[in-house]
Amino acid sequence: MKVVSASEAVKCVRSRNNVFVHSVAAAPRVLIDALMLRAPELRDVNMYHIHTEGPAPYAQPDCAASFNTNAFFVGANVRKAVAAGDADYIPVFLSEIPALFRDGIIPLDVAMIQVSTPDRHGFCSLGVSVDIARAAIDAAKIVIAQINPHMPRSHGDGLISTAEIHYAVEHAESLLQIERPVLTEIEQAIGRHVAGLVENGATLQMGIGAIPDAVLGALGGHRDLGVHTEMFSDGLIDLVESGVVNGRCKTIYPERIVSGFVMGSKRVYDFIDDNPQVAMLDIAFVNNTAIISQNPKVTAINSAIEVDITGQVCADSIGTRQYSGVGGQMDFIRGASLSRGGKPIIALPSSTRRGESRIVPFLKPGGGVVTTRAHVHYVVTEYGAVNLYGKTLRQRARALIGIAHPDHREALEAAAFERFHTI
Repeated sequence: MKVVSASEAVKCVRSRNNVFVHSVAAAPRVLIDALMLRAPELRDVNMYHIHTEGPAPYAQPDCAASFNTNAFFVGANVRKAVAAGDADYIPVFLSEIPALFRDGIIPLDVAMIQVSTPDRHGFCSLGVSVDIARAAIDAAKIVIAQINPHMPRSHGDGLISTAEIHYAVEHAESLLQIERPVLTEIEQAIGRHVAGLVENGATLQMGIGAIPDAVLGALGGHRDLGVHTEMFSDGLIDLVESGVVNGRCKTIYPERIVSGFVMGSKRVYDFIDDNPQVAMLDIAFVNNTAIISQNPKVTAINSAIEVDITGQVCADSIGTRQYSGVGGQMDFIRGASLSRGGKPIIALPSSTRRGESRIVPFLKPGGGVVTTRAHVHYVVTEYGAVNLYGKTLRQRARALIGIAHPDHREALEAAAFERFHTI
């Protein structure tokens, strides 16, 4: 491992190279900034990443000749660029992204990562984000690492020998954090409805945000829950410390929390630091449907932008506007449905902030179907929970209208009648 300055490290990037950027809170800002200084001399460098926190200057219009941004998941920092045509989106299941690197479908020249300081054996940790980074390191010709003493040392697949790092840049900075959201009455109601579907001994998958936090906050009376999830945040810690989450009933990694990445406050970063209870693993394993389904009562809690009256779930776009990505929703919806006693759940408020119904007759033109109506099971709003699995189109319409906002039910009934001739 050669320790150099950031400007020296990024000299290995050449025009038309494919460059991986480490994920979420692990995005190596000092390396990104150094690479931007080389923009005038570079052309058509292809940047690949899932969601990253912090600025994404390579996606700005004035860098269009130098960098092509290709996001597997569209976060807030590249959303405008994708909409303007200055960046692009690759629709793919999160579980399959590592294979794109390992199989050479997307060959990587350089991987830019952020790691912990080496231990006495010469191993660093990928810390808060193992996800697709492990595969990127395995596949890339050159690995550049920002070594940050603030990066926690997580257990699992995230260990990387200093022998695997070609250039190291020592730079200490606090990881980006997001604070826990203040829950609205609507989110709390959704959380209670979802919690009512969770059985003791279940294995949970949840995301980050208000609704997952609301669900976790309503699970205090449950017993022997486990966690196998692509990501988690601060909301889980209280349940671990109270003993509600202990993983005793899990088949895969029993008594351990399995995840691919974490994002939250310093509390969650401190929680995973040298914590053998947490296994941060390659997302090709975490999100593998065959692996997920081996756990008992997998309860997968995912969100949506809108759901049509037949059960089609749009979760990554608002019409033609790309908002996020496919992510791991289908990995876990399918994994939960194949699990013994599993429950795939789509949870969403009944209305948008503008008062528009999120239960709709038809998805907006151009909207992407992330979970098909053949895969959908439970749908939950603040007005209740319905199970669509095994129901006809007419039965689905009636059930979904029943949990739509009351202000929109009459219009939805009229649309359903026009489509099905009865309701």
